[in-house]
Amino acid sequence: MHVTFYGATREVTGSLHLLTTAKDRIVFDCGLFQGRRRESLEKNRVLPFDPQMISGIILSHAHIDHSGRIPMVTKKGFNGRIFCTRATADASGSLLLDSAHIQRSDADYLNYKTVRSFLTEARNHRGGPDDQRIKKMLKMSRAKLNLEVIRETIRRYRLEVVDPLYTVEEVQKALPYFEGYPYQQAIPVGQDTTCTLYDAGHILGSSFCIVRIQENSDARTVGFTGDIGRFDKPILRNPTTDFAQEDRDLDLLIMESTYGDREHDPVAELRPALGKIINETVHGDGVLLIPSFAFGRTQELLYVIHELFLAGEAPRVPVYLDSPLAIELTRIYGEHPEVYDRQSHEEFLKKGKNPFEFSSLEFVVSVEDSMKLMRKKGPHIVISGSGMCEGGRILHHLRHKIQDPKNTILIVGYMAENTLGRRILEQGDAYAQNGRKGEAPQIKFFNQVFSLKARVVTIGGFSAHADKEEMLRFLKDSNLQVRRIAVVHGEETQALAFADTLKKKGYEVQVPRTGETISLS
Repeated sequence: MHVTFYGATREVTGSLHLLTTAKDRIVFDCGLFQGRRRESLEKNRVLPFDPQMISGIILSHAHIDHSGRIPMVTKKGFNGRIFCTRATADASGSLLLDSAHIQRSDADYLNYKTVRSFLTEARNHRGGPDDQRIKKMLKMSRAKLNLEVIRETIRRYRLEVVDPLYTVEEVQKALPYFEGYPYQQAIPVGQDTTCTLYDAGHILGSSFCIVRIQENSDARTVGFTGDIGRFDKPILRNPTTDFAQEDRDLDLLIMESTYGDREHDPVAELRPALGKIINETVHGDGVLLIPSFAFGRTQELLYVIHELFLAGEAPRVPVYLDSPLAIELTRIYGEHPEVYDRQSHEEFLKKGKNPFEFSSLEFVVSVEDSMKLMRKKGPHIVISGSGMCEGGRILHHLRHKIQDPKNTILIVGYMAENTLGRRILEQGDAYAQNGRKGEAPQIKFFNQVFSLKARVVTIGGFSAHADKEEMLRFLKDSNLQVRRIAVVHGEETQALAFADTLKKKGYEVQVPRTGETISLS
């Protein structure tokens, strides 16, 4: 028996680990690598195993960096099942369909870049249209590509074409493979292999996965944290610390380390911090723009804003949720009150209130309404995706709002390296530390350069990931007995720092590299 690590090794995205036994090959997660388009596409295209040889997939939760390569596996001969909680199964459909649309859009953009480079080079060698004419040929508008011309040029000159990783139709064919189960129920996932899911407190349906393997007289137990949630956050229950007797003795714990050397703002400060930012922005006649992940972060923001409005701690300005995906996932959140914490039941459900809806909240679905919202004046709040500002409607809101010092860009989540969100965060922080004096930082997106004059602020308490102290609290407070820990799902500096902390506390720890194997014998 052994575990081989193929993703989220010394980096945050692409979670994927393979458990091999004498009879089974079980995959923990099957996530997409995220970051620069072309680099991520190249990493995602190659699966490190033959899908036909995989017995099953255990999915810790629905986030795309944990689930996003599942359609690639199912379309290449996978014959097993995908085991997860019921809420994760429900959410995965929406997230994977959205991912398919993004794959198509990314492929179209890369093909546009290929054709544009080809035509520019041809002009330089033989003469031809200038840059403006080339753009006019390949674009129907600023944001809409002329796909017919792009595809015809690729075909005519036999240029390298980029295809999406998978299509909407392939996602739809993948969804019947999902099987949703309640927490704390033993699930047969292979021959002589069972899995029990425990609430991880990260997002709706997220789970710790405990797998028990019996090979003749040789028994082993492997734990996989997926992503560990924070303690005492709104909506969801705390991460599980009380495990069943048969699941407590772990030969190996595969453990995340996203914030392995960092500490968040205290949870108790989250609500007053958000209230302060809303008040400051509204009183300055500005717009509060919040890039947010559609699943988890958005619902938590709505919940806390609702609390602030009910308590009279923030002015009831219009709030716009401008993300069809987030709107759909908010509906799914509303369908699973069985996983809410006691406070959510007391404050909202028992009073007949929906935590995620209030009178000044408007769901923005159509592109036309979104475009009107971008031009709206006066104080209001916009929550829009994507969370790392790598695509989606948030880019258009940024284009209209980033150069006005009255506005605020609120960062409420993790921004991976090489993302636009990370650049806005780092350059905004540097500008603020310099007293916002001198020329504002220059941020490039949409092939334009914008002055980052809007105020950039951060609330770390909204993170759905446990920080260093909370991960240690999970280990300390739980009744797990852990022989060895493999630290994954963290940028190398975070993973190595957290591993050092664990070693000082007496744990045997490894930080695997891609393709590295740990034996359970």
